[in-house]
Amino acid sequence: MYCLKRNVNSANHKFINFILQRCASSGLGLWDVTIDNELRLKIEKYWQDKILNNKSRQDEEHKNEKEKYYVLSMFPYPSGSLHMGHVRVYSISDTVARFHRMKGRHVVHPMGWDAFGLPAENAALERKINAAEWTEKNISNMKAQLNLMGCDFDWERELATCNPNYYRWTQELFLKLYKRGLAYQSEAFVNWDPIDQTVLADEQVNHDGKSWRSGAKVEKKLLKQWFIKTTAFAKELYDGLDDKILKEWRDIKKIQRHWIGECTGTTIDFKLLCDIDNYPTTLTLWTDKPELIEHAKFVAVSKDNFLVKAQNDKCYDVESRYLNAKVINPFNNEELPIYFTKSIQFPRLRDNYLGIPCANEIDAEFSENVGIKYDKIAEFSDEEKKRKCDEVMKKAREEKIGGYPVSVSLRDWLISRQRYWGTPIPIIHCKNCGARPVPEKDLPVILPSKSSADNDGIPNLRQAIDWLKTSCPDCGEDAVREADTMDTFVDSSWYFMRYIDSKNTKEMFSKDKAAKYLPVDLYIGGKEHAALHLYYSRFVSYFLHSEGLLPTKEPFKQLLVQGMVNGLSFRVKNSGKYLKKDEVEMKGKVYVEKATGNSVVATWEKMSKSKFNGVDPMEMFSEYGPDTTRLIILADVAPISSRNWSTQTFPGILNWQQRLWLTIRYFLDRRKQNNQLEELDDSFNEKLKDDDAYMYDSRNYYIKGVTFNIIGSQQLSVAISKMQGLTNSLRKVSVKCLTHSREYERALATQIIMLAPFAPRFASELWAGFCSAPYHLINDDECIQRDKDVLEQIWPTVDMDYKLELDVFVNKTELVSIKVPRRILDNLSADTAAQMSMDNDEFKKFVGNKQIIDYKFIKAPDCDAKIYFQVMSQASNLKIENTA
Repeated sequence: MYCLKRNVNSANHKFINFILQRCASSGLGLWDVTIDNELRLKIEKYWQDKILNNKSRQDEEHKNEKEKYYVLSMFPYPSGSLHMGHVRVYSISDTVARFHRMKGRHVVHPMGWDAFGLPAENAALERKINAAEWTEKNISNMKAQLNLMGCDFDWERELATCNPNYYRWTQELFLKLYKRGLAYQSEAFVNWDPIDQTVLADEQVNHDGKSWRSGAKVEKKLLKQWFIKTTAFAKELYDGLDDKILKEWRDIKKIQRHWIGECTGTTIDFKLLCDIDNYPTTLTLWTDKPELIEHAKFVAVSKDNFLVKAQNDKCYDVESRYLNAKVINPFNNEELPIYFTKSIQFPRLRDNYLGIPCANEIDAEFSENVGIKYDKIAEFSDEEKKRKCDEVMKKAREEKIGGYPVSVSLRDWLISRQRYWGTPIPIIHCKNCGARPVPEKDLPVILPSKSSADNDGIPNLRQAIDWLKTSCPDCGEDAVREADTMDTFVDSSWYFMRYIDSKNTKEMFSKDKAAKYLPVDLYIGGKEHAALHLYYSRFVSYFLHSEGLLPTKEPFKQLLVQGMVNGLSFRVKNSGKYLKKDEVEMKGKVYVEKATGNSVVATWEKMSKSKFNGVDPMEMFSEYGPDTTRLIILADVAPISSRNWSTQTFPGILNWQQRLWLTIRYFLDRRKQNNQLEELDDSFNEKLKDDDAYMYDSRNYYIKGVTFNIIGSQQLSVAISKMQGLTNSLRKVSVKCLTHSREYERALATQIIMLAPFAPRFASELWAGFCSAPYHLINDDECIQRDKDVLEQIWPTVDMDYKLELDVFVNKTELVSIKVPRRILDNLSADTAAQMSMDNDEFKKFVGNKQIIDYKFIKAPDCDAKIYFQVMSQASNLKIENTA
């Protein structure tokens, strides 16, 4: 293995590997120049266009039978320029996409624009330009910045939610929901933002009752609104979080479970009878006893209920008060009185309560206090209870008044927005026929155009008089269009489905392509979307699966939730006023304001223009280059953790680049000085043998580590650390090893190939230098092809004879690691792995005579494997929970 004679098959072929000069792109070749920022930028410029895959991916997919890998990063709102949060998320997704492409997979890595919504509309109004014009300009600028970053997106799949070619299918989605009875219009008190002049969902109002976007104090307003009945899928969505397809969801499952809630009851709509002006026609009540709903006798409301507020505070000083309002029980037509009361504990996040006095003592006591008569009933058997519950729920669903299993806190999705810049809701209102869906042949319903001359703009579609006028699709009489647009969360609830078939003009997407590409293999984005966006996306996916259009219910297999990028902010201690960095100075060990000497608090906070703690990515690109910026933002901190952006972290990456540069320079120098193969015989010295073996071990060890930390632990920062370890190994060995060792050359090639997904331009220059050496000791049949650029190389794999580790766990304790050659571990079955573990002396000694209940075997290609055993506890003889 160590002697070069093993690579020489005959005298005639002795020098063939060292004479052939099939090389990749030539590169700059400035190896005698010390690397600095100026040279980094030259490298970036030279390789900028060469690192992008210019092949048509849509053409490729028709020929390609490779295993697919769909890596998706959350698409951005086109604000006009990237921020460091964008740089982080898209550096992650591009690295992972390039990695899987080098692993031989057909990678889907699309990009688009979440382009509708208030920010764009308000920005356009401020500048007195068209919202479409503003958005298009921003998209163009951000797309150029993403290309400058080196992100290899499938631009042929590009979409923008504001394009009629996209929102035509968002409208189709709405109509599918409408036909199933899952999109409906109802009067309700809503959260009204008086500044942005639109409705807000409950989730868009903070704890102080202010708008999440404008900061205005939110008002309650009675409006007829469009809702989507997400509660119809609540229990499925809750139970679906146990699906084994979901990987690395970690605490996101907790967030989703908390948001949906355990579905222990149901909601029913009761007709409301009230003499108060401007009140809803129905009152939605939740109960965990639907089987007893015919025995309901009253409704209680809290001080937050609109019926109480209409009493002008008359209720607040009394314990209970009848409100001169009633509801009609839809199951027996009985009128139930409504009371304000302080004596009943209301369900979480609800301001009303359905009283069933025969069911509990508190309701009974309240009924007796206010003089309500009720009958006591015999207790149901479990079978009778279930039968009656099912009957009630079924009837409620048939009458479209509720009847779905749901938690006490979950509401249906309010999608109406009273603004211009959004997807028009495809409904026509006719005096004769009522609300009628726009026929599919008439889709898309396109927004009325706005010219730059419309300085004041159209704050909502109600002012677009000509656009509103239409005819009823059923009776042909004059009618008006729906003037509300959709919540932008509707646009983003299904965009990942459209990516797979973005040019389709006949349907949302092809069922065949959905079966091929969905679900998404890896979804990357911010934790701030872990509740709403994921919930709505999951709902739409479950719905379309029920329509037979999707292969699975769950839309995303694996999540990578990246942390915030924080900047150091400075605040005056007394006033809380934010200061710019140049307005602050250090006095001793504390910060003070230069102008006043006032004490200043320095804290790490999410980057924001208003806090003067942001960093412009373009400045980073201009000074260090995008590749170096990518490495800096990926290094040191795990993707899921918040990153404090500080120049103190830069030297580690800059020094590593310097070491890599010098490594290639030394390699070329030695190979140029020794331009012919030296005759080496069995007197090959021991030092060279040791170095050769060290290179073999280092290469395999770091391939294993880097690969695992990309696809296993998702710790890209650790993958970079592992690569730095391989650099250190390469620089430890002797000059003879550098000159004469095949294993050194394999390790150096591996180093550059593994760097390529992270820093494609810098790695391309290193590879061009490596390939330009006068002779090489490795053959192209060893999966290293010097006639191709580094991004066309195959991702390196652990040698078959290299020993990996089988880590054995027993009842949450890591007991032993068994060394197993890769060729054996790759093909090891769960049963064989279990037997191998049980034959181990340490295992036998630890487990003794205890009974093995179960075991689980987990392995990944090129990586160590793990096996988890459950055994009977010696003390309690109880089953121990599996840690896997």
